[in-house]
Amino acid sequence: MAFKNLNSAAKRAVRGGMFVAVMFAVGGLGAPAARAETLADALVSAYKHSGLLEQNRALLRVADEDVAAAGAALEPVLRWTASITQSLGRGQSSLAFGAVSSDSLVASGSLIAELLLYDGGATSLGIEVAKETVLATRQQLVGIEQLVLLRGVQAYMGVIEAGEFVQLRQNNTRVLTQELSAAQNRFEVGEVTRTDVALAQAQLAEARSGLATAQGNLSIAIEEYRNVIGRKPGRLSPPPKLPTLDSNIDTAKGLAVRSHPDMRAVQHKVTATELAIKRAEAAKRPRVGVQGALTLSDNLDSSNFSTGASVGINATGTLYQGGARSSAVRAAQARRDAERGNLHVVRNNIQQNVGNAYARLSSARASIAASEQQIRAARIAFRGVREEATLGARTTLDVLDAEQAQLDAEAARISAQTQLYNAAYGVLAATGRLTAQGLRLPVQQYDVNEYYNLVKDSPTAQSKQGAQLDRVLKGLQRD
Repeated sequence: MAFKNLNSAAKRAVRGGMFVAVMFAVGGLGAPAARAETLADALVSAYKHSGLLEQNRALLRVADEDVAAAGAALEPVLRWTASITQSLGRGQSSLAFGAVSSDSLVASGSLIAELLLYDGGATSLGIEVAKETVLATRQQLVGIEQLVLLRGVQAYMGVIEAGEFVQLRQNNTRVLTQELSAAQNRFEVGEVTRTDVALAQAQLAEARSGLATAQGNLSIAIEEYRNVIGRKPGRLSPPPKLPTLDSNIDTAKGLAVRSHPDMRAVQHKVTATELAIKRAEAAKRPRVGVQGALTLSDNLDSSNFSTGASVGINATGTLYQGGARSSAVRAAQARRDAERGNLHVVRNNIQQNVGNAYARLSSARASIAASEQQIRAARIAFRGVREEATLGARTTLDVLDAEQAQLDAEAARISAQTQLYNAAYGVLAATGRLTAQGLRLPVQQYDVNEYYNLVKDSPTAQSKQGAQLDRVLKGLQRD
């Protein structure tokens, strides 16, 4: 009978804790693809497709350039100036009668070289602040990678779950269609009343509504998959075995506090703010530099040409600035205190997230065990109620209620399986291990050192290092 098909389909869906493969084409369920797509395939595509990763990689390169800009302040500065000046005037001379013209047209140019000798260490400290910011931004990029991969897992499991619900609702609709037909036949021979037929019709209408909702949820899941993975889903393989997780929650919390990218990022931020305080204090000290200049001047009216050169050491310092420098130090200290407070918040949030992830994992496992028992009991109950109904001891309503109970049990099992996988990968994310490297995904991982090593010494566009940097940038643009 049709309901036996439903039991068989549900049995295949839960056997061994795995889902059956779900096939999708552009318009919905369709012909299978040549090769089923695995969860690893989907995560590789999510890693390559993510615009969020590209955005934060670019922000990391901005932080790399800040190191280069800070370091450039310690390098010699060579600049030039040029001017041409027309002077107009009339005057009296004791040697001649009448007005004498004093017009002149002078062209001049200077080549100036400057080098910072001493600034109390403010520039060097600024470089260290920029470096700590780079390290923090790198960890933030790892955090973004975790979010991308976790969303990829959820999108993959969401499509499988939605597809299983569609199959379950389709089978249920077919069974209820047969139940309605049987009720109508029994009504025609006087075995049941019109009420029984109406109940079967109402149940079938509800099943069709549930099927429409399931199909809508499947369409939503497909759109989420396309957004996250970068393409519509094909035939999806059952998910792999669950990742290996620490059995002890306290151990997992300790690991997360030590290695989670969010924690490492805020630690670098705290270090950066501590260095910023020292930089603000160093800014109170005088600056000493050396300057050399070569000057050329040509009076175009009189053909007078002159050259000059100078070299000297200059020192500058501020005696009073209305308390602005002291205010800058206090502001830097306040930013340091804010980051320290944030460090406390992040640590507590990470520990809570690990605890929540393990709680969801435990809940999903318990739900699967309970739903399996519920499914077995609901099947036995349905068979008994249906057999009793044929003998006249049960009504059509009893049969429909028993069937609905079995449907609910099957649906709970599907949802619990999805929650189990999402929770397991959620534990990896909460402990900082949901990365392409941690999952051993076959992807070309972004090298955070390559760009930094090329720009940290502030190469010019004409240098060999600058040419190599141009090639790296073009490669990034192609990707």
